[in-house]
Amino acid sequence: MSSWIAKHLNRNGIHYGWVVVGVTFLTMLVTAGALGMPGVLLVPLEKEFGWQTAEISSALAIRLVLFGLLGPFAAAFMNRFGVRRMVTVALCIIVIALLGSLAMRQLWQLVLLWGVLMGIGTGLTAMVLAATIATRWFTHRRGLVTGLLAASSATGQLIFLPALAWVTEQHGWRVTVLLVSAALALAAFAVFALMRNRPFDVGLPAHGETTLAAPPTQPSGLKNLLASPLLVLKDAAHVPVFWLLFGSFFVCGLSTNGLIQTHFVALCGDFGILPVGAASVLALMGAFDFVGTIGSGWLSDRCDNRWLLFWYYGLRGISLLYLPFTGFTIYGLSLFAVFYGLDWIATVPPTVKLTASRFGPERANVVFGWIFAGHQLGAATAAYGAGLSRTLLGSYLPAFFVAGAFCVVAALLVLSISQPMRERLVAKPA
Repeated sequence: MSSWIAKHLNRNGIHYGWVVVGVTFLTMLVTAGALGMPGVLLVPLEKEFGWQTAEISSALAIRLVLFGLLGPFAAAFMNRFGVRRMVTVALCIIVIALLGSLAMRQLWQLVLLWGVLMGIGTGLTAMVLAATIATRWFTHRRGLVTGLLAASSATGQLIFLPALAWVTEQHGWRVTVLLVSAALALAAFAVFALMRNRPFDVGLPAHGETTLAAPPTQPSGLKNLLASPLLVLKDAAHVPVFWLLFGSFFVCGLSTNGLIQTHFVALCGDFGILPVGAASVLALMGAFDFVGTIGSGWLSDRCDNRWLLFWYYGLRGISLLYLPFTGFTIYGLSLFAVFYGLDWIATVPPTVKLTASRFGPERANVVFGWIFAGHQLGAATAAYGAGLSRTLLGSYLPAFFVAGAFCVVAALLVLSISQPMRERLVAKPA
C-alpha cells in the first residue's frame, strides 16, 4: 500500500515523507494524550483508593524516568528493527498497561502499570521518534517537521484534557481509560498500514536530496545493540555542548510535563477551580503551543537556535513566576496560558537542530535520546517534588517558584553554547 501511495504522490510532486509525518503526528498525539491523562485522574484516584498525592506522584515519576532513559535505546532499536515495528509494539504495551489498570486495587499495581509499563511503552515512542523521522526523511524543512511533531506531542497532552475531565466527571475514570485505549489502537493500525522505516523503502531519496541513500549497516547481536547507545553517550560526553543541552533540557522537563501536565489540575482545585475548568486552561495552552512550536520549527531553520532557546526559557521562567500572582482568576490564568503555552515545547526544534549540527544526522537521534533523558529526569523531579511539596507544605506554589528560577538559569546557560565554525562563515558574493 505504502509503495503504491508513494509512487502516486511522487507523480504529483508530493514526497511520501509527509505521509510518514502524518502517521507520526497521530501517534504522538494520542500517546501524549495517554501521558497527560493521569493529570486529570489524580484526584479521582485519591478519592477512590485513599492514596496520597505523593504516593501517586511516585508512580508517575517512575514513568517519566523510564520515558526518558529509554529514549536513546529506543533510537537504537528503531535503527536496528525499524520504526514501524517498534512503534507498533510500544502502542500495544501502553494499551495493555491501561486496560490492566481497570482492575487495579493496590498502589503497587499503579506503580507497575502506570509507572513501569507505561514508562516503557511511552519511552519507545518518545520525542526520539520525532527526531528520527525528521532526520531520516527530511533534509529541507527538517526544523518545520520537528516543530510539527513536537507540537503534536504537547498538544495531545493538553488539548484533550477538558474532554477527558468531562468524561471522568460524568462516567468515571475507567471510561476515560477505555476511550484513550481505543485511540491508541487506531494509531497502531495506522502505523502498521502506512509507516515505512526509511525513504529507501519506497525508492525515494530524503526530502531535499537528489540521490537515493541505502540504509547504513546496523550492529548485530543483542549485546552490540544495547551497547551502541552507551558508546554514543561515551563519545558525546566529551563534547561540552552535549552537557549544556542536557542541562537545559533537564530544566525544560522540570518546568513542563513534570509540573504543569501532572499537577496543574490539582493545583487549580486547591483554589476552588473544577477539573473541567482547569483542563480548559491546559487546552488553551495546547492551542497556543501548537502555534508556538510550529513557529519555532520555522524559526529554527532561519535563526540562531541558541538565541531562540534563550528567549523560550526566559519567557517560560517569567510566566511560571507570575502564575502564583494571577489570583487564579479567569483573566490571570488565560494570560498565563497564552504566554506559557507559546513555548511549552518550542524548545524541541532548536535543540534537535543543534544536536544534528554537532553530531550528524545518523547519530543525532541517539544523542538526542540522551538529551531527552535529561528532560525526563527533570520531569520526574518536578512530578515527585511538587507532590511532596503539597503533601508536606500543603501547597504546590514553592515548586512553581523553583521551576521559574531554574528556567532563568537555563536561558543564560544556552548562550554559552559555541557556534560551529561552518555556521559563522558567510559566503562571499561572486
